[in-house]
Amino acid sequence: MMKTRALSFLAFLAVVAMIVPAFVGCTNRQNGPKMVERKVTVADSLVWFAANDRNFSRMMELCDSLEKTGDFSHIRANFYRGDALRESGSDSAAFECYRAAVGDGLEDYGELWCYQEAARHYIKMMYNKADYEGVVHEVIPILNILDSVETVDPEARLMIHSMLGECNLNLKQMEFAKQNFEISYKGYQEWVPQDSTGRAVFCAIEDIDNIAQKYITDKMYDEAEVWLQRADSLLPALKAYAEQWDNDFIYDSRYSVILCHHMEIAQHKGNEKEAEKYYEEFITRPFANTDIGHLLVVDYLMESNRYAEAADNLSRLDCFYEATGTQMTMDNLASYIDKMKANLVIGRKDTVLYAAKQLIEKYKPTLEREKELDAARLATIYDTQGKERQISQQQAELLQQRVVGLIIAIILLTIFFIIYTLVRRRAAKRLAEMKAAQERIESELRIARDIQMSMVPSVFPDREGLDMYASMTPAKEVGGDLYGYVLIGDKLYFCVGDVSGKGVPASLFMAQATRLFRTLAAQQMMPAEICTRMNDALSGEDNESSMFVTFFLGLVNLKTGHLDFCNAGHNPPVLFNGQRTTDRSALPLATEGTQERPQTTHCEFLQMEPNAPIGMWPGLEYEGEEIENIRDKSLFIYTDGLTEAEDIRQQQLGDDRLLELLAQSANESAQQTVERLTEVVKQHRGEAEPNDDLTMMCFSIKG
Repeated sequence: MMKTRALSFLAFLAVVAMIVPAFVGCTNRQNGPKMVERKVTVADSLVWFAANDRNFSRMMELCDSLEKTGDFSHIRANFYRGDALRESGSDSAAFECYRAAVGDGLEDYGELWCYQEAARHYIKMMYNKADYEGVVHEVIPILNILDSVETVDPEARLMIHSMLGECNLNLKQMEFAKQNFEISYKGYQEWVPQDSTGRAVFCAIEDIDNIAQKYITDKMYDEAEVWLQRADSLLPALKAYAEQWDNDFIYDSRYSVILCHHMEIAQHKGNEKEAEKYYEEFITRPFANTDIGHLLVVDYLMESNRYAEAADNLSRLDCFYEATGTQMTMDNLASYIDKMKANLVIGRKDTVLYAAKQLIEKYKPTLEREKELDAARLATIYDTQGKERQISQQQAELLQQRVVGLIIAIILLTIFFIIYTLVRRRAAKRLAEMKAAQERIESELRIARDIQMSMVPSVFPDREGLDMYASMTPAKEVGGDLYGYVLIGDKLYFCVGDVSGKGVPASLFMAQATRLFRTLAAQQMMPAEICTRMNDALSGEDNESSMFVTFFLGLVNLKTGHLDFCNAGHNPPVLFNGQRTTDRSALPLATEGTQERPQTTHCEFLQMEPNAPIGMWPGLEYEGEEIENIRDKSLFIYTDGLTEAEDIRQQQLGDDRLLELLAQSANESAQQTVERLTEVVKQHRGEAEPNDDLTMMCFSIKG
C-alpha cells in the first residue's frame, strides 16, 4: 500500500519549489536579527559569475588560483569547490571538499559564513548516506564552534542540531535525540521574536514538522503530537506574514501538511472521529485540490472504506509522478495496486484493467533497475571470493521467477473475488526472498571476516630475547585495521595500520596494504622507502573512493636494538624506557593507607616527524627516523579504536588513561599487556556499541 510518509516527502519537495521564490522575495534581512555578513570581495564575484553560468570547471580553476594568491582562505576555497562539484554531480568529491573546509576548525571568524555553509552540506551529505554514527562523531566540534558565536546565522546551527537529533533517533539514542531536538526548538523560540522578516517562523515550522514526521515514521505518536502542537502554535504568525506577502499558498500548503500528520496520528491511535474531523477540515483547503493534496489522503480513505473517493484521488497518480519526475520504485508501484483495489470495489472494471496494464508496463523496468542496484551492492561483498557471475545468475533467475509471478497475477486479476489473496501471496513471497537474500549476505560476511582474520598473523616469532604479541578486533563483521611482521634473519619488520572507514570497502583496502607491506619488506627496503612505494601504489586515479590508511612501519635489528621507522599519519606509539620509580606523585593508582607504593614503569609517546597518510596524494617522499637502541625497552603500537573508545555517554578512554594503564605493565608479557587492555576497553564501553576497529601490538627485546 502507498505510504503517507513517502508522499509527504514528495509533497514537501513540490511545495518548497513553489513557495521558496516568493518567500525569498519577501525576506528583508536588514530588519531581522543580527546575522553573519558575507565578506564579499571581487574574488567572490568572479566565482559567483562562473556559478551563475554553470561553468563549474571555471569555478574550480578560480578557487585554485585565488587560494594560491591568498585571496581565498583554505575554508573559502574548499567551500566553493564543494559547491561546484556538488552542482556538477560529483557528490563524493564535493563531500571531501566540504570535509576539508571544516576539518581544521575555525580560527578566522571572518570566514564563519563559508564555514557554517560547508558544515551544513557536509553533515547533510553524511546523513543522506545513512552514516548516522559518522554524523554523531563529526558534528560535535562543529557545533562547539557555532554555539559559541552569538552572531552566527541561527538557521544553519539549529538545522544541524535537528539533524543530529534524527541521527540519535536512528541509533536508538532516545535521550540524546530529545536533547538535540529541544536545543533546536529553544533556538527557534529565541530567534522568532527577534526576526521581522518571517524567515525565522518559516524555518521553525518546517524543522519542527520534520521532527514530528520522524517520530511518526518511528511510530512514536505521543512524541509526534507534542511537536505538532508546537508547529500549530506558530501557524498564526506564518499566516500573518503570508498575508503581508500576498501569498496565501505558503501558509495553506504548510497548514495542510500538518493537518495530514494530525489525521495520520489519530487514525493510527484508533480515534476515527478525530481523524474524520481533520480530514473534513483538510478538504476545505485550496491545497487539497492539488495533485499532491489528493494523494496525501489516499491511505485514510482506503482504511475508512471510502473507495469511491480514493479511486477519484488516485486518478491523479500519473499526473503527479510525471510532474514531479518521480523515478519508479517497487514501493511506488504499490500505489497502482491501491488504484486497482479501490476501482475494483466500486465496480469500475475498465479502470482496473487499465491500472493492471500500467503495472505490467512499469513493473519489469522497475524490477530490472532495482536488480542492478542490488547486484552492485552485493558485488562489493562477493568480489573478494570471485562470485560476480553467481550474483548475475541468481538475479536473472529471480527476475524470471518474478516475471512469471506477474503474468499469473494479471490473469488472476480478472477473477475479482481472489485479488486480496493474490496480493498477500505476492507480499509473502517477496518477504521470503528478502529474508533468504539477507541470510546469504550474512553468510558471506562471516566468510569475509574469516578470510580477513587469516591475513594477519596469529603466531609470533619464538626467538630468545624477543617477546611479541598483537591482536585485531573489527567493530563490524569486517574492518579496516591491519598489523603484520616479516622476520628476515636478525631483521624484524613490523607494522600497524588503520584504513579510513569501516566495513567491506575498508577490508579490501586493508588487504591491498597488507600485501604490499609483505612484498616490499621481503625486499629488505628501509621503512620510509616502503611507505613511499605503498603510497604510489594505493593513491592516484585507481583510488576512486579516496580511501587512505594511517600507517606505522618499523625495522628493528634484534642484535643491536637499532630501530628505523616511518610514521604515516598514525597515532604515536608508546615507548617503555624500563626505569622504575617510587615517586608517590607518579602513582595515582596506588592503594590508599599503605606505606610502600608499588613500582611502575615510566612511558611516553614517541615524538615523530609528520607524514601524510598513505593513499591521499601520489608522488610523496616519506621521511624516516631512527632510535639507536631500544633493547630492554618495550614498544606499544595501536589504532585510535583504543584511545577513542566511547562509553554510552560518548566519553573516550583517552591518551592519559592509556599511559596510566601501560605504566602498570612492568612485569607483564606482551600478550598479557594486550589482553588486559582489550578487557579494559570492553569494560569502558559497557553497553555502548564499538565505534571503531581495535588493533594493538606490543614487543620488547631483552639486552
